[in-house]
Amino acid sequence: MEHKGILLESGTNELEIVEFEVANNKFGINVIKVKEIIQPIQVTFIPHAHPHVEGIIQLRGEVLPVVDMLRVLGIENAVRNPQQKYIVAEFNKQRVVFHVDNVTQIHRISWNQIEKPSDMYQGGTSQVIGVIKQNEQMILLLDFEKIMVDINPDSGISVDSVKKLGKRDRSEKRILIAEDSPLLRKLLFDTMNEAGYVNVEFFENGRDAYDYLESLAKSGNDVTEHIQLVVTDIEMPQMDGHHLTRKIKEHPDLQKLPVIIFSSLITDDLRHKGDQVGAEDQISKPEIAELILRVDQLIL
Repeated sequence: MEHKGILLESGTNELEIVEFEVANNKFGINVIKVKEIIQPIQVTFIPHAHPHVEGIIQLRGEVLPVVDMLRVLGIENAVRNPQQKYIVAEFNKQRVVFHVDNVTQIHRISWNQIEKPSDMYQGGTSQVIGVIKQNEQMILLLDFEKIMVDINPDSGISVDSVKKLGKRDRSEKRILIAEDSPLLRKLLFDTMNEAGYVNVEFFENGRDAYDYLESLAKSGNDVTEHIQLVVTDIEMPQMDGHHLTRKIKEHPDLQKLPVIIFSSLITDDLRHKGDQVGAEDQISKPEIAELILRVDQLIL
C-alpha cells in the first residue's frame, strides 16, 4: 500500500478503495485516506469518552483515538472476527484509528460506478455516501468525515469561524458548490450566507454540476455572467472534484471560471493532483474561514 493511489493520474475520475468488513458486511474507504493497516494493539481506556471511542493507542510516539466501527454502525452483540485490523487514517487534518473486523482487498474503480444511496433506505442520518456493486456483492462507501463530526462536532465546519471575520457585506456574486454530503451542504449554505454570499447553487456530485455549467455554455451566453466561481469537494459519486476541475479547465467556454477544491483530502502529498488539473486553490476541510477569504480574492 506504499503508493496509496497517489500514482493515479489526476482527473481520470478513478479511485482506489480499501475494502474492509464489519460483522460480515462489506465497506470501503478511499485508499488516499489510509496511512497504514496494523494488527490491534493495547488500548488505553478514556473515562467519559464518546461511546464510539474505545480509547487511545500510542503508535510510534503519537497518541491516536480508536473508533470502534461496530459501535459506529450500531451493530450489537456481534462476535469479533479473529482477523481484526486497525485502519490508521488521516483526513481533515486529523489522524484516527478505525477498528474493523478484517481488511480484504483493494479495488480500483471509477466514480461513475458508485451509486448514490436511495433516500428510501439511507435515512436522514446515514453514514453511507455511495454503493458499489462488485462481483454480485455490494460495498458501502462510508462518510468518515460525518463519523468524526458526530464524535467531535468541533472538528467540522463552524459558522462561528466565519463570524470572527467581522461584519460582511452582502454579495450578489453567484457561486456553484459541488458537495455530496447533505450535512456539509447545509453547513456550507449557512457559512456562505454568514459570509454574505447568498447566491449559492448546490449540486450533489460533479456530474450534475458539470452538466449545468455545460448547459449554460451551450445557451450561447457568457457563463461567467451566471456563475463567478466554483467550489468542489473531491470525493463524489459519478464524477469526482479533480475530474470536474479538469473538464472545466479543458472547456473553451468554462476555463475562465476559478475553481477552489475544498476537501478533507488536501495534504502536502496530494496537493499536486489539484495543481495538475488547474485548480486556482486547494483548501482542506474544515478551514471554512480560509475558504471564504480565498473566495473574496478570486471573485472580485
